[in-house]
Amino acid sequence: MRKIIKLEGLCCANCAAKIEEGIKKVEGVKEASLSFMTQRLTIEAEDGKEDVVIAAAKKISNKIEPEAEFKILR
Repeated sequence: MRKIIKLEGLCCANCAAKIEEGIKKVEGVKEASLSFMTQRLTIEAEDGKEDVVIAAAKKISNKIEPEAEFKILR
């Protein structure tokens, strides 16, 4: 499963790096990449764990950057 998520409102590259690191540690995540420039998060996860991974990613994002909007693009 591959998801692309827009995180509008990231304030700095450091926050983006912290979010990316946190998501990479979530069980079921194979790969995660967050670009501060494009504000796009790409997650590659195991099939069947989509809901768990997306919920965890949103929770991590909200904890580090609460003002960023979390929008699933595809």
